[in-house]
Amino acid sequence: MKKMLPFMLVLGTLVVGIFSIKIGSIPTPISYIIFPNTAPDYIKIIIYEIRLPRIFMAILIGMMLSSSGVVVQTVFQNPLADPYIIGIAASATFGAVIAYILNMPDIMYGVTAFFSCIFSTILIFKLSNRGGKVDVTTLLIIGIAISSFIGAMTSFAMYLIGEDSFKITMWLMGYLGNATWKKVFILIVPLTFSMLIFCLNRNQLDALLSGDEEAHSLGINVEKLKIKVLIVASLVVAFSVAFSGMIGFVGLIIPHTIRMITGPSNAKLLPNAALAGGFFLLACDTIGRVILAPVEIPIGVVTAFFGAPFFLYLAFKNKRGLG
Repeated sequence: MKKMLPFMLVLGTLVVGIFSIKIGSIPTPISYIIFPNTAPDYIKIIIYEIRLPRIFMAILIGMMLSSSGVVVQTVFQNPLADPYIIGIAASATFGAVIAYILNMPDIMYGVTAFFSCIFSTILIFKLSNRGGKVDVTTLLIIGIAISSFIGAMTSFAMYLIGEDSFKITMWLMGYLGNATWKKVFILIVPLTFSMLIFCLNRNQLDALLSGDEEAHSLGINVEKLKIKVLIVASLVVAFSVAFSGMIGFVGLIIPHTIRMITGPSNAKLLPNAALAGGFFLLACDTIGRVILAPVEIPIGVVTAFFGAPFFLYLAFKNKRGLG
């Protein structure tokens, strides 16, 4: 199972991707997918300019959210730690809304979201870290407080936008319908960079699983390592939120599920979680497009449908473990 997992995830993503190309308000015959030269021009536009960019964007964002979830859970040493739950993503949302108000180009949405994200990430880390340990209750309270405060600031910014605020509302629920090849190519950069940093530090991240004192004894600068990987995690969360809005629970469900299969070692966990995240988010986006067609369910609603019960399961499991 462990050895076959990457192959199964890639195959599953390919199958769901083909299905996602085929379905929609204008169904696309399989023959047009296999032999695109035989397709009418309007079908080529639908496939290559609308559906394929959306598919690739779903996969990339799923990979970014799941890999960042692995790192955040490792740093805070808690399975309940997720970029969305602890308030990191809320900061990215505020930065992206500011970029919208200032009418910035696409890439600046991610940049402004990143700088907003860094501040809250380091603040959460500093406030929840006591003696090298993170109390889950403190972490969640701080996350809720920061999310609420920044959420209020985001709401005020939306109020200033006026009539166009409905676009922000739709985006906040998670939306991939505005996918373009330009955004896909932009997202490849932070994903590649983050996976490189995470994988290069995989052994040091594994050492954190034994506790900060054990990591210190191995000669690791624990605080420097944590801040470095959290900043990189903030980068991918920022660009994910900037281009797709709030898509929660991916960084919670996927790392925990894959960890049960591969074990906690980041050498296996990180790449498999990234592949699983891409598959999961593509599947959720496809479900959102199909289940009430032609009405489209925001992808954030679909992931929350799966994620909320999973979060409750982890919370009660963690509570029993503490008891």
